[in-house]
This record gives sequence, structure tokens and C-alpha cells, in this order.
Amino acid sequence: MKSLPTSTLFITIVVALGGFVFGFDASVIAGTVNFITQEFDLSPWQQGMVVSAPTLGALIAMFFAGAVSDHYGRKQTLLFVSLLYVVSAIFSALATSFEMLLTARFVGGLAFCSLMIAPMYIAEISSAQHRGKLVSVNQFNIVLGLSASYFTNYGLLTLSQSDASWVVQLMIDSDVWRWMLALEIIPALLWFILLFGIPESPRWLSTKGRFDEAKLNLARLHYADVDSELDSIKATLSETTLSLGKRIQGLWSSRLRWPIVIGLVIGIVQQLTGINVIFFYAPTIFEQSGVGTDASFIQAIGVGVINVIFTIVAMFAIDRFGRRPLLLIGLSGILVSMVVCAYGFYQAEYYLDVVALHTISQETSLAAAQLIPILDVVYYSDVEFKSALITLLGNSDFQTFQGVLLQQGTHLNATLILVAILSFVAFFAMSLGPVMWVLFAEIFPTEYRGVAISFVTVFNSLCSFLMQFLFPWELATFGAGFTF
Repeated sequence: MKSLPTSTLFITIVVALGGFVFGFDASVIAGTVNFITQEFDLSPWQQGMVVSAPTLGALIAMFFAGAVSDHYGRKQTLLFVSLLYVVSAIFSALATSFEMLLTARFVGGLAFCSLMIAPMYIAEISSAQHRGKLVSVNQFNIVLGLSASYFTNYGLLTLSQSDASWVVQLMIDSDVWRWMLALEIIPALLWFILLFGIPESPRWLSTKGRFDEAKLNLARLHYADVDSELDSIKATLSETTLSLGKRIQGLWSSRLRWPIVIGLVIGIVQQLTGINVIFFYAPTIFEQSGVGTDASFIQAIGVGVINVIFTIVAMFAIDRFGRRPLLLIGLSGILVSMVVCAYGFYQAEYYLDVVALHTISQETSLAAAQLIPILDVVYYSDVEFKSALITLLGNSDFQTFQGVLLQQGTHLNATLILVAILSFVAFFAMSLGPVMWVLFAEIFPTEYRGVAISFVTVFNSLCSFLMQFLFPWELATFGAGFTF
């Protein structure tokens, strides 16, 4: 096997930085949910809209991303996408209203089409023997970006509690959520700058008849036999392929019936597990177990770390043990984990005793007398407990001090909840997460693969959007036990 050219590896790393930016952008919102709810007095519906807006943007973008990259080129499309990430991060951090934040998040979602363009570019610049592992660099970077956002969110939260003068001057103490969102500007801007240094895809140049440029870029990619590689590209371009209309028609043929059904079931089930709810609402979920705001951010880091570790496990296990065993083990583990999590929340009791009232009055600006009417009153539903608190304090004070109030009033096995959620993430990361995409590449015939995967991905993304959008309303209406 020929060694991998250093230039190809470097260019792959540059392009795959987009995966990191995507992962960071998608999950950084997790640490800001409670803060933006206080800032803009958001309802559960509005919370869901802010969190899910990028997924809606991505859902729309995927319909024209391929055509745009075919017309303008992979490099130009990636440059535009990276600029969208920068613009989205800037305006999200500077948002002065719910509508402005929602729009900025939606624009960022349009950039999520990098998930399609980056792997396409990497596949087109790499040789067949290295293609698989180079494309996987982008997928792994997504997981790293997701995990990194949990670390930066916790770091900024800790910093916001400092009394250092520069923290106050930069308003990190009062506007920590803005800094959480603004931090994305760094990797997004770095990606934008580095993309200027990559060559255009030789394959795309060849489709436009620009063979001299394609030859120069192949040489830049250190292909040993440039002429032979260019001839190979020309040969594949001259092969007869089905028109888009014929491929779409073929989705309804008997030949594709079962592959489409299998793809839809796996794609929909992947999102119905609620994995993106865990990723995008992690601190909020952990806060429901009564661990407090700081601990909920630390536990969210655990979600990111576990996701990285078990994604690596899957990369080694997927070919050794096969797709089906991993899916069966993963789905079984996910089911058990969610049952345990639901059980943990259903066993919870909610009440404030004298010690709790004293702690609340010490740690917040609330007076203990405000909460006397529910002293030692036991609630068996978090919805009823929160409703009682809102009645006494008003929604604004409840949202501001929700972390402390839940920490003092929630009585359940928080360790059980933590273990169940981390187990859920582990089982997902080693099964449904990576296996779904590998399976899609294998079950669809080559001539229909692109359009079939796009078709199934639309339903996968739609389910993801609905899960993210509905979660805050579900939690507020039915409580944590029912939701899980």
C-alpha cells in the first residue's frame, strides 16, 4: 500500500476542521439554554425553537447544497459555508432579541451542509486505498467539536463566578452565554482562513473541462502518476449514469423497497432515541436531577468524553464484529438505559425543608419567607413542584434561581440518573451513531446510493428537529419521568 502523501493529509485536516466547527456549533447551545431563557423570557416553545433552528436550516440547505457545490465548486462552497458559521456566531453572541438569536441560529444551520460537502471533497482528493480513513477524520472531528463545547461552556461558567476586574469589564459575569456562543468565532474564522490554501477538487475541475488545472492540483496532492490519475478521472466521468429523475423514480422500485424501508426505520429510530436532546440539552437535563448548575455542566463534559471514547471503540469494532451485532447490543443498551433513567425520575420526591430554605436565602436574593407556604410540602411530580415555585416567585425569579431551587428541592438518586445517561451515550456512540452511515453506504446500489441516502437523511433530520423542538415543552408539560 502506498504511503499517504503529507499534503493530502494536511488538506484533509484543514477541511475536516469543518466537522469540529459543526460539532461545536450544534452543542454549544446546551450551556446557554437557561441563560437565554432568563435574558429573553422564553417560553418552552421558544426554547425549543432556538435549539432546533440550526437543524431546520440544515434540513433546507441539504436540498440545494449539492447543486451549489456542483456549480461553484467544492472549495468556494466550503468558503461560503465557513463564512456562514462566522456570521452566525457573531450575531448569536450579539443578539438583542429572541428573533435575532433565532435568525442567527438558523443561518448557522444553513452551514450544516458542510456535513455533505466536506466528506465529498475529501473523497475526491484521496486515493481509494486511503479514502475510508480520511473521510472518517471529518466524522471524528464532529465528535471532538461536540465534546469541546462542553469544556468551554464549563470553563466560561467557572470564569463568570470570578470577581476578577477583567471578568467584570468584559461582562463575562453578566453575559456568560454570549461568550459561550462567541467562542465559536475562533475555530470558524480559522477554518475560513485555512480554506484559502486548499486546492479545488481535481475531479470537479475535470467535470468542467478544466483539465490543465486538474492536473496541476493532482501534482500538488503528490500523486505519483498525475497523467494516469487524470485519465482515471476522465474515464469515470465518461461512464453512463442514470439521470436524477431516473434515480428518484428508482426509489419506488421493488429492488429498493426493502433497503429504503430498512434505511428509514434505522434513520428514524436513531433520532427517536433522543440522542440529540441529550447532546443539546445536557446541562438542563442533569439540572433536573438536583445536582446544581455547576455540577450539571461538569456532568455534560462526561457526555462529551464518553461520546469520544466509544466512537473510537466503534471505529475498531465495526469491521471486527459486524454491523448487526453492534446495532442489537446498542439498541438493547439504549433501551435499558432510558428505562433506568425514567425509573430514577419517577422515584423522585420534591420538597423544601428548613435547611433548604436557609441555603436558598444564603445563595440567592430570595427571602425564605417567600417559600414558607410550601415548606415540607411533598410533591411527587417535578411539574407540580415547579408550578408551585412559579406561583410563589414568579417566572422570572424561578428561571433565574432554578438551579439552586431544584438542587435544594429535588430528592432522587442523581448517581443513577448520571450512570443511565452516560450509558445511553456510550451505547449510542458504539452502535447507531456510526453504524447507520456505514450501513447506508452498503445497503443501497451504487447508482442509487446518493439519492437514497439523501432521501433517508431528510426523515432523519426531520425527526431530529422535532425531538429538539418538542423537548422543553414535554419537560414542562409532562415532567422528566414521562419524557424519558
